[in-house]
Amino acid sequence: MSENSEEIKAILEQFTIPFFHLEKRYPLMPGKGKCEAEAILLGMSNKELKTLRKNISENARQAALELLKEEEIIEALDKLPLDGSETIAVLGDSITEDGQGWFEILKYMLEISIEGADFTFINAAIGDNTSSSALRRLDRDVLIYEPDWVFVALGTYDATKLDIVPNRTISPLSETWENFESIQNVITEFVKNPIVWITPAPAIVELMNEHALFDFTIHEEDLQQVRQLVAGKDGVIIDSLGNRMGSEGPEAWNYIADGLHHSLSGHMNTVRSIIKKLAEAEPTTD
Repeated sequence: MSENSEEIKAILEQFTIPFFHLEKRYPLMPGKGKCEAEAILLGMSNKELKTLRKNISENARQAALELLKEEEIIEALDKLPLDGSETIAVLGDSITEDGQGWFEILKYMLEISIEGADFTFINAAIGDNTSSSALRRLDRDVLIYEPDWVFVALGTYDATKLDIVPNRTISPLSETWENFESIQNVITEFVKNPIVWITPAPAIVELMNEHALFDFTIHEEDLQQVRQLVAGKDGVIIDSLGNRMGSEGPEAWNYIADGLHHSLSGHMNTVRSIIKKLAEAEPTTD
């Protein structure tokens, strides 16, 4: 990487590139979706960025293969209400946008394990999105694809507290409730199958406070309130208590160094929770 120091390179590889997809943030921008444009912005060659993207995707595929060695997962996959032809979309934030995140791992698992699979996957997650941000683009980024299933993984950024305004969350809880209600009402009007809601996982505040790129923090008491809102929605609720990153609190190996985003092991925990819960769900028929 000729234009960046090794330190910058490491930061880009871990904290930027997995969560950076230009076409999502600027859908009308000329050149969107072209690797060359992203490479220029990141100060690297097109070849270097393509290699990093390929490695990230391979990490997700390998995680899927590891999960497919687990007997409990194999049994649950056989019970999923899917036939391989569905369009599956997700509305989320940077935790879900992650190129080696749970949605990408889930995609590989379903494509590998379901015979004749011809799924369409729509990852409509964008970094830093609150429920307000996601609601504004729900039609443009999700419903336009006429999905059969919609996952909603929001609420983490609603609970952020800016360092310069530490006495309030960026989104009032009442606003988050109204946004979730609107998201639910709109999706259920257009999508027959139940919404799959994924609760926000805990964050590790100590690691977040040490991370130079963050100007905010997220406290468990605020996340817990958001989690309760999600748990009260209609549909399939994944991890209502927020225990998937550790039964006695978040365990560090399930996170990358920023204490907010999840490592491969953390994302695999989310996929396990999804597969097991979704195996109990019944599809809605016409």
